[in-house]
Amino acid sequence: MSIHHHNHPYMTIHDFESNSHVGWDNSLKPIAEADSGQTITYELTEASGGQFTKESTTKDVENLDFGKINPVAGPVYIKGAEPGDTLEVEMLNFSQLDWGWTALIPGFGLLADEFKEPAIKTFDLSGKNKMEFLDGIDLFMKPFPGTAGVALPEPGNHSVVPPRKNGGNMDTRHLTSGTKLYLPVWVEGALFSIGDTHAVMGDGEVCGTAVEASMETTIRFKLHKGKSIAEPRYEIPGPPTPEADSRGYYVTTGHGEDLYKAAQNAIRYMIEHLVDTYRMSETEAYMLCSLAVDLRISEIVNMPNCLVSAFLPNSIFR
Repeated sequence: MSIHHHNHPYMTIHDFESNSHVGWDNSLKPIAEADSGQTITYELTEASGGQFTKESTTKDVENLDFGKINPVAGPVYIKGAEPGDTLEVEMLNFSQLDWGWTALIPGFGLLADEFKEPAIKTFDLSGKNKMEFLDGIDLFMKPFPGTAGVALPEPGNHSVVPPRKNGGNMDTRHLTSGTKLYLPVWVEGALFSIGDTHAVMGDGEVCGTAVEASMETTIRFKLHKGKSIAEPRYEIPGPPTPEADSRGYYVTTGHGEDLYKAAQNAIRYMIEHLVDTYRMSETEAYMLCSLAVDLRISEIVNMPNCLVSAFLPNSIFR
């Protein structure tokens, strides 16, 4: 790790391997200290922790070591942070994108029972702001960190897979450049960590993965003393999806007493539509749902049934 200058407000954290961890644990030794107002650039490795390459095949998915999945850089100790404060993390910049992957990992994802076979697709991310999913289908690149969080007050190691009151694996596609994420501080120094960077994702990340990609990520901290929140919040500086909104949507819906099952149905019908209309495989359609389709809760009060909509942007089709 290099810190450019002792009193300088900028810090760069290289060598992801030796500055990263898996799981939330408040006994971890901080890799660095930062002041409120400080900017840090991280060189983050994608969620497989380097297990996948541009040339990876389904064999690599079968051999995936889950103990190394979703590593995060950190923790960074924020000077002056105490339980009951709020830590603001402003997303400044994402760069150095080269390639990315999306996979179907057996046992994982919204339709895990239907998609039991491993699959992986890799992408060239060297274009300016778009990547090709299939011939004639281009997705907008909107990089963000899937995982950003602080240490939990409870002792021990807690899985990094689910989101929690500390933030964590929120997989919120809106944490793009310009967004401010607010995290409740649970322990002294907050102990902030970040990772799991994504180049492209739809709301829901339904197949279990986004376009997972290594990248350089720059953020700025700001500590709000004595301001307490129970769970994370965030502020977006403008319309969240102008590119996707530009040409309208095709929408499928799912209803039922169970929100999860309703979401499953909305995605099943979208896969059906994609396979019928665009002649892609079911696996490709499922992946595309994870990368470009936004799940929305349309209605949750008309007992006994709720309604979930799946929004497919027309703008991705050439």
